[in-house]
Amino acid sequence: MVYSARILAVLLAASISIVTALFLTILQTVDAGTIILSAAVSFSASYVLSYVVLEFLFFRGINKIDKMMSKLLKKELKNIVPQKSEGLDPFERLNDEITSFAFLKQKEIDELKKLEAFRKEFIADVSHELKTPIFAAQGFVHTLLDGAMNDKNVRSKFLKKAAKSLDGLDSLVQDLLTLSQIETGDIKMKFDRIDLFKLCEEVVDQFEEKAAEKKIALSLVPNKQSKIWVHADPKRIEQVITNLVSNALNYTQEGGNVTVSFDIGKKNVTTFVADTGEGIPAQHLNRIFERFYRVDKSRSREKGGTGLGLAIVKHILEGHNTKAEVQSEVGKGSTFSFKLSRSKEDSED
Repeated sequence: MVYSARILAVLLAASISIVTALFLTILQTVDAGTIILSAAVSFSASYVLSYVVLEFLFFRGINKIDKMMSKLLKKELKNIVPQKSEGLDPFERLNDEITSFAFLKQKEIDELKKLEAFRKEFIADVSHELKTPIFAAQGFVHTLLDGAMNDKNVRSKFLKKAAKSLDGLDSLVQDLLTLSQIETGDIKMKFDRIDLFKLCEEVVDQFEEKAAEKKIALSLVPNKQSKIWVHADPKRIEQVITNLVSNALNYTQEGGNVTVSFDIGKKNVTTFVADTGEGIPAQHLNRIFERFYRVDKSRSREKGGTGLGLAIVKHILEGHNTKAEVQSEVGKGSTFSFKLSRSKEDSED
C-alpha cells in the first residue's frame, strides 16, 4: 500500500472525528445535529493540521531522501550540488549529508575516470614512442643479418642508423625515468645560489654547433650585470634551459633566430627563450606541457626529441614554485619564459 501525507491525514482526521462523535453521544443533552457538526469540524481541523505536519515535517524530507537514494542507486550524480542546512529539521540535515556524500563520490568517480583515461593514453603514447626506434633498429639489424652485412658500405650505414635509433630509445627511457622520479619525489630539488647568466651561457655554447649547422643565429642577450644570482637547483634549471633551447632550434627554420634573454626585477628574474620558428596554434597552447603531446604529430617526430621535454620543464619549475609561460603566433615564433627568485644576497645589493 502506498502511503502519503494526504491519505494518512484523512485516516487520522476520520479517527478523531469518530472519537469526538462517540464522546458527544454519551451526553444526553447534545442533539444529533450538534454531533454531526462537531464531527465535521473535528474532521476538517484534524485533516488540515495532520496534513500540514505530515507533509512539511515528514514526507517532504523523506521524499527528498528517497529521490537522492534513487539517484545514488542509478549513479545519476552529475548534477548534484552539496548544500548546508542550518535548520532544525533532521530529515533536511540527513538529506544534505547524503547529498554531500554523493557529491564527494561523484568527484572521486570523475577523478578515477580521468586517471583511467590518462593511463590508457599514456600507455598508448609510450607504446607508440617505444615502437618507432625499436622497429627501426630491428629492421636495420635484420637487414644486415639477411646478407647486407657483407657489403662494407651498407653495413656501416645501417649500423649507424640502428645506433641512432637506439640512442633515441635511450633518451626516451631516461626522460621517462627523470619525469617519474620528479613526480614521485625521488629527485629532490637542491637549491643553491647560482649565476643564471653563466649557466645559460654554458647551455648556449653547447648548442652553437647545432645552430651553425641549421644556419640559425643563437644568441644570449648581454645584460648590464655580468652575473645574475638566483636561488635554484643548478642541475635542474640547466635541464630546463637545455630543453627550451633545444626545442627552439628544432622548430626554427634555416636563417631564423633563437635568443635567450632576461628581465631582472626586485625579487624575481624572468628568463626568456624566444625563437622565430613555426609558432604554436592557440588551441594547443594549454596542452603542450603534457607528456608526449605534439602539435603536429606527423612532423614532430622528424625533428627529434622524446615528446617529454616540456613535461619535464613543467615539473621542474613546479618544484621551484613557479611555472613556464608561453606566447606564440603561428608563422612568427614562440617565446617561453619562467621566473626564479633572486638570491637574498643579490637582491639586497
